[in-house]
Amino acid sequence: MLLELKGLETFYGASQALFGVELDVAEGEVVALMGRNGMGKTTTIRSIMALTPAKSGSVRFGGKEIRTMAPYKIARLGLGLVPEGRRCFSNLTVAENLIAAARPGRWNIAEINRLFPRLAERRDQMAKTLSGGEQQMLAIGRALMTNPSLLILDEATEGLAPVIRNDIWAVIRTLKAEGQSILIVDKTLSELLPCADRCFVLEKGATVWRGKPEQLTPEIQDRYLGV
Repeated sequence: MLLELKGLETFYGASQALFGVELDVAEGEVVALMGRNGMGKTTTIRSIMALTPAKSGSVRFGGKEIRTMAPYKIARLGLGLVPEGRRCFSNLTVAENLIAAARPGRWNIAEINRLFPRLAERRDQMAKTLSGGEQQMLAIGRALMTNPSLLILDEATEGLAPVIRNDIWAVIRTLKAEGQSILIVDKTLSELLPCADRCFVLEKGATVWRGKPEQLTPEIQDRYLGV
């Protein structure tokens, strides 16, 4: 497995948020991490990246235990995070945002421009002047510029206009076809499930279901994902 979580437990102060989360992603696989709001999806991603360090359990990446490593060292191993809320460098241009994160590999400015033509058109604009959708494209492009083995997308299309959401999903499908390993959190099941090879569902900070998208019956969806 490229990424493997076992028995992950994470706390915010005295409050426990994750209760033994289990999850894995194989090379070249797209895995969906699902669950209602507040069930631990973002905390799981933050724990993988050690932004909110897990107190116990195991996080293995490429066979290496990384749970107690510093976030920047984890990123250097090949994990590229697109965080919830985008968080571009607002006072840098589009090109500067991309270059700031660049590491050697397949992904370079030309390849990002191929994937996101809008970014090529706005290369000299400050990131803070972009629309929300364009900032999300930039956040994905910036993560890809680190040439990650695993791309992690937290709420990749949340709050975006439908036309922009369609563009982002088209890019995700392109990345999947090109063999990029992806761990993705998103609420749009109609788009998410056709992209995913496997799904993991969290309920109250624990993994309660795992399987292939076609096994996610309406009953299971209603039980764990319904409003």
